[in-house]
Amino acid sequence: MTHSIQADSGWRVWWQLTRPHTLTAAFAPVFLGTMIALNHTSIRWDLFLAMLVASLMIQAATNMFNEYYDFARGLDNEKSVGIGGAIVRNGVSPKTVLSLAFLLYGISAVIGLYICSQTSWWLLVVGAIAMAVGYFYTGGPYPIASTPFGELFSGLFMGFLIVIIAFFIQTGTVSTQAVLLAIPSTLLVAAIMMSNNIRDMVGDAESGRKTLAILVGRPAAVNILLAFFALSYAWIILLVIIGAVTPWTLLVLLSAVKPVKVIAVFRKFSEPLKVMPAMKDTGVTNTLFAFLLGIGLLISHLL
Repeated sequence: MTHSIQADSGWRVWWQLTRPHTLTAAFAPVFLGTMIALNHTSIRWDLFLAMLVASLMIQAATNMFNEYYDFARGLDNEKSVGIGGAIVRNGVSPKTVLSLAFLLYGISAVIGLYICSQTSWWLLVVGAIAMAVGYFYTGGPYPIASTPFGELFSGLFMGFLIVIIAFFIQTGTVSTQAVLLAIPSTLLVAAIMMSNNIRDMVGDAESGRKTLAILVGRPAAVNILLAFFALSYAWIILLVIIGAVTPWTLLVLLSAVKPVKVIAVFRKFSEPLKVMPAMKDTGVTNTLFAFLLGIGLLISHLL
């Protein structure tokens, strides 16, 4: 079977530029943080929607910064896998991509001001730091994505922090339960980055990047990815055993088939196009896990 990468047209150019398979990394923690808050207060859905839209825009903008700076550094070409391809395949001006990214940042900042006005202005500082991390992940002279700390930064800022903020804007506080339940989100967002870096190891090494996957080697990187998955599920089981969360949260186990499939694909194949489904399934795992965890909390609340 021959694999090929074709150019997009029309609205698909702009949709692919957002890298839709990564947007779940923004949706999942917002949903989870809000469901955790159910045990403490009634939900303000205007704040939930504002947080969700702002997070999705920041994630999409981060992807566009990635698209722009990888092109500017000569890392992407028309055969590159996992990119939006707006610049190298579809002929969109690099300046347009960069301007669109800053526009999304601007809109999310305005939404952030509304959230702050309804909650706490301290979130302005937290949001600014998160947006800076999104930009410097691939932008600036020393992009985070080129270091061994990509998984750490993405996990903390796109996984842990978003859950905590989503919880805080509803409750005005941070609880121990919220912190504990943000741990799997941290690991699974880090897993998305790790799967991406495993897929891109050859190209990244040729470009001089020093990602964690490159430093430890492919077999160890796949094992680290497996550990991210295993620890996420084991963490929930442990919390249930010690009585920190309801047994309904064990619904997350229904999603376990996905990471099993991901690891199997990464161990069988190494070509970027062949492992692309595994990278996408890693994002699906993050979404299903957070959704099922949130549903478990919701059921417990209703009962």
